[in-house]
Amino acid sequence: MQKRSAIEGNTETNSSVMSKQRQYLWPSHLLYYEEPLPLDHGLGSYVWDISGNRYLDFFGGILTTSVGHGHPEIVRKTSAQIAKLIHSSTLYPHVNHVRLAEKIASITPGRLQKSYFTNSGTEANELALMAARSYTGNFDIMALRHGYSGNSAATKTLTAHSAWRLESNIVPGIKHAINPYCYRCPYKMHYPSCDVACAQDVEDAIKTTTCGKIAGMLVEPIQGVGGFITPPPAYFGIVAEIVRNYGGVVIADEVQTGFGRTGNTWFGIEQWGVEPEIMTMAKGMANGFPMGNTITIPEVADSLIGQGNFICTFGGNPVSTMAALATLEILEKDAPPSAIAAKGARLRAGLEKIAETSAIIGEVRGMGLMQGLEIVTDRKTKEPAPETVRQIFEKTREKGLLIGKGGMYNNVIRITPPLTTTEEEVDTAVALLQEVFSAFN
Repeated sequence: MQKRSAIEGNTETNSSVMSKQRQYLWPSHLLYYEEPLPLDHGLGSYVWDISGNRYLDFFGGILTTSVGHGHPEIVRKTSAQIAKLIHSSTLYPHVNHVRLAEKIASITPGRLQKSYFTNSGTEANELALMAARSYTGNFDIMALRHGYSGNSAATKTLTAHSAWRLESNIVPGIKHAINPYCYRCPYKMHYPSCDVACAQDVEDAIKTTTCGKIAGMLVEPIQGVGGFITPPPAYFGIVAEIVRNYGGVVIADEVQTGFGRTGNTWFGIEQWGVEPEIMTMAKGMANGFPMGNTITIPEVADSLIGQGNFICTFGGNPVSTMAALATLEILEKDAPPSAIAAKGARLRAGLEKIAETSAIIGEVRGMGLMQGLEIVTDRKTKEPAPETVRQIFEKTREKGLLIGKGGMYNNVIRITPPLTTTEEEVDTAVALLQEVFSAFN
């Protein structure tokens, strides 16, 4: 781990920051590490804490700093926009707003065309439910077990992890089907001989938990907080057909998988050849500026006409939309989906090599620069090992590497560097992980 002198002008210490955190912030804030890590600044794929320690950031603010920290083009363009106009609200048209909508329509699959910008993935998913219900005239929404959709009442209900739900905030009309968790298949079957039984469960769930008609089904192409659970090739094609047969639309939650993260395509759902009627996105779209979007085919957006007034005070904000435009320009030039696929293959090969000699890695999974390691105590029993993950976290921090974690059992390591990360940085991260896993062998 490299270290630099204390940050100029900073008088806070780790202990003083944590003291104020406990005094003035809700205790429900989830913090990584035994001793939480207050960050001060970042550049590229690296961040520094307030004590001057440098870390290679391979979690990217939860898949958000898609083109790295402090990118000069984003700094330049957003600074210029701040000096020109910071805020206007959606009551007034703005050139950045319409340009961004036009750009996103040009890279999304199928007939997706009309956008509504908000501040987060939570809001984008809420709006997607509203749009699906308005368009179809149906009420029930399907989702998947182990999915995560946000922090509001409806999106916490969409979320299928008990640890992320609040009993007092559960809302009606949301049902869950079995997810395509091949590593822990509840049927004890194997793909492809299983005939994708998990996909068929969607129809069974509709028949048994709804009135037989649905507004739609919201799915993450790769489940993020769920532990990077990646469906088999045939899965989403079958699910999309079932959803439409029962009157619903397909809602692709691309909050974590969007903008090339999975490699070769701009959006994760394209990996399965499915064209959704609604797509949501956030996180990496504006490289850390608050930004969410719900894009639909024209008919879905138009169905909301006359259904009540819509306004989003900060949606389509001139600065956030400029950040998103700059981010997309950088991605097209420096990190297109094809380049992400190549770097993802390099990362995946390194992780699989570690897994060959590490008995605690049950599975390596994911796509592109969205790779996960499921950690177990024993490969035969597949017993989750969350305590081992906690120890791995402390060791990787000591070596100057930041990673993420997730999964229903808190036993999946999530590795998601900036999409602009270099091959050398990928190799560095793999080498550091190799050192850590060797110690656990």
